[in-house]
Amino acid sequence: MKLLSVNIGRPRPVPYTDQADGVTGIDKKPAGGPVRVSAPGPKGVGGSGLAGDAVCDLRHHGGDDQAVYAFAREDLDAWERELGRSLANGCFGENLTTDGLDVSGALIGERWRIGPAVVLEVTSGRIPCRTFQGHLGERGWVKRFTQKGATGAYLRVIEPGEIRAGDPIEIVHRPDHGVTAALEFRATTTERELLPRVLAAGPALHPETLAAARRYIAARPR
Repeated sequence: MKLLSVNIGRPRPVPYTDQADGVTGIDKKPAGGPVRVSAPGPKGVGGSGLAGDAVCDLRHHGGDDQAVYAFAREDLDAWERELGRSLANGCFGENLTTDGLDVSGALIGERWRIGPAVVLEVTSGRIPCRTFQGHLGERGWVKRFTQKGATGAYLRVIEPGEIRAGDPIEIVHRPDHGVTAALEFRATTTERELLPRVLAAGPALHPETLAAARRYIAARPR
């Protein structure tokens, strides 16, 4: 398992975002050298966990529990075949494009060591948005991506440091609860009846999903 590329986005104006200033950093490109990774701060204040990477919509993106977004090159390859077009590393807005790692099948709370120093922890899947659809230029993309369920994974930074393309990825902790990023994604989108199951992931779970699961349980007839 290894890191194929570390991808950084710069702010640029586009017609398809609902940001007031009309800019987005979703179009990420591979960095040419090492990139510093650290916890950015709470959501709404902190942006990306990668130095130099722009998060323009702090309402929905960035913060400690969504500091880094990873997507598997294998899933990009599958989309290439389905869409009939090439998809470069970073084009899904991912910070990390991986090789040999089942990112959507990673467990909530699973920890990865990347290179000699950085340790990241899986928190949730990625919810597709209108900006993502506009960036890809595919009609019905939000629905299509959601139905596929190969969501990638958001991660928080446990141990900071530098990473670069080619770094090995090692799974250093894997919980036994069975709640994957893909299952968490389905629970928060198309199969909300799964929400009680995600509570097995405990405090590693993204706080918004944790709160949603608790609300769901509280609202059920007793």
